[in-house]
Amino acid sequence: MFIDDILVKIAILNFNMTSFDKDERMIALLREDARQSVAELARKTNVSRTAAQARLERLERSGVIEGYTVRLSSKFSRNRVRALVMIKSPPRGRGRVESALGKISALVTLHSISGHYDLAAEISAPTVEDLDAVIDQIGEIEGVTDTLSSVILSTKLER
Repeated sequence: MFIDDILVKIAILNFNMTSFDKDERMIALLREDARQSVAELARKTNVSRTAAQARLERLERSGVIEGYTVRLSSKFSRNRVRALVMIKSPPRGRGRVESALGKISALVTLHSISGHYDLAAEISAPTVEDLDAVIDQIGEIEGVTDTLSSVILSTKLER
């Protein structure tokens, strides 16, 4: 009886899952593995393959999903040196600074932040020397008035 009760509750929860919940679940599944088949996504979200395909197409069309990317293996990543670089840049020239930063292939992410610094960049390079050169390159960009760098020792959680 106990197992039957649990199965009924699970079925009710899946049935009551809202459209938003299903979208969130599909996005979470794609974050784990963007190469999953539509059939697999359908099975994991408890919808038909046709419904999963339509949901995926709607998420892409509406711009919720802009594209798919590569997640590098930990084996590859552990051989790289990464740093967070805090960047000061007055608002007047920030667009040019962001454009120049976007051309640096070692730049992984760039965030606009509040506080003492204006931007936070994550950079990744094969060696400490290469990382140092990228940090120097960032400091030389016209409009960058100050930087503060911290080498990333390890990543505790990544989604």
